[in-house]
Amino acid sequence: MGNIVNTRELVLEILLAVTRDGEYSHIALRSVLDNYQYLNKSERAFITRVTEGTLEHMIEIDYIINQFSKVKTNKMKPVICNIIRSGVYQLKYMDGVPASAACNEAVKLAVKRGFGSLRGFVNGVLRNISRNLGGISYPDGKDPVKRLSVIYSMPEWILDGWLEEYDMQTVEVILQDFLREKPVSVRCNLSRISREGLAERLKREGVKVSFDSEIPGAMKIGGFDYLGVLEAFREGLFLVQDISSMRVAEWAEPKEGDYVIDVCAAPGGKALHMADKLKGTGFVEARDLTEYKIELIRDNIERCGMSNIDAVCQNAVIYDEDSKEKADILIADLPCSGLGVLGRKTDLKYKTTPEAQKSLVKLQREILSAVNQYVKPGGKLLYSTCTIHRKENEENARWFANTFPEFEMVREKQFLPGIDEGDGFYIAQFQKKV
Repeated sequence: MGNIVNTRELVLEILLAVTRDGEYSHIALRSVLDNYQYLNKSERAFITRVTEGTLEHMIEIDYIINQFSKVKTNKMKPVICNIIRSGVYQLKYMDGVPASAACNEAVKLAVKRGFGSLRGFVNGVLRNISRNLGGISYPDGKDPVKRLSVIYSMPEWILDGWLEEYDMQTVEVILQDFLREKPVSVRCNLSRISREGLAERLKREGVKVSFDSEIPGAMKIGGFDYLGVLEAFREGLFLVQDISSMRVAEWAEPKEGDYVIDVCAAPGGKALHMADKLKGTGFVEARDLTEYKIELIRDNIERCGMSNIDAVCQNAVIYDEDSKEKADILIADLPCSGLGVLGRKTDLKYKTTPEAQKSLVKLQREILSAVNQYVKPGGKLLYSTCTIHRKENEENARWFANTFPEFEMVREKQFLPGIDEGDGFYIAQFQKKV
């Protein structure tokens, strides 16, 4: 029983880090799993599932709690609120956890965290919910935005924006895809090993492997506990990268000897993909804003054993005269709201705001105004984001084409979750006139 309590307390720490302290969920979760590597596979899986599931379904969970609690979630103490939230997730979504265990362990955790006076409150709310889960009243079709918001735990203001751009059926397909469990998408380091060779290595380590038919080197893996324990990962034979992100280098079609600049490169997936496709020739300059991000890129470069790439600390907003007309290919995968990757980074939907989106649109234009000057005549500029927000994507691409007529748009596409393979992602390819 001690281990069970311990794992639930670790879940609570992660939830508090995310909901109270503003930490990103994937960083908080990874930190805990790194610090507690001695936990067995089932314990680590429990922590991951309860943490990610509670955050993923948090609007629905709060909606349920508020039907059975006189004190609403926004008035609860953060510790108590997150204990109850994780308890409700276990009651509703984890058949393997007995209701008595979910309730009892929540009460014990509240006492352990110094809230013994609220043990009756925690117990009463969770047991009442447990008895009535089958009769929860959800919003009906009379208020479609509210219905979608609660069922799929998506903030209403995001849904309002999507429904201005897409029909109701498309939006619901996107929402369903975000909640669907998927294997991890990875890209084989083809300069080191073939895709088939990597698949054999991974299978020997007990990993489930499937191939993607569209992109050379793309694979999906599952059935493993932790990337860091996979020898093939430690040797740099593959990187975690979504199919949508891989399309940037595929669209760019670098030629051997090309000079590539990636202006917002961390953690380096696209830049390393370009270096791989250059087959040891040319050079890739992977830039980003902070030394922390540069170290992330350098770690991946070292692990993958690439020699035709380096990481450079450079603010993309500030024009660099030394880079003028230096790049055959420029990758501008710019800061965005991340609304296309909510299936993997679930807490982003709670962190972003309409005001933040507006500031990102402005920032993207500032960056594009500076970095377009680095492209050689006849060179390519790939503008991409991991969002499905039109103002950050199509509208900014139109603005760029109108503002810098020396660039001609060659092609563009908005990839949508559940409709296209991979994350929600936007790519626009431009060619600079000679």
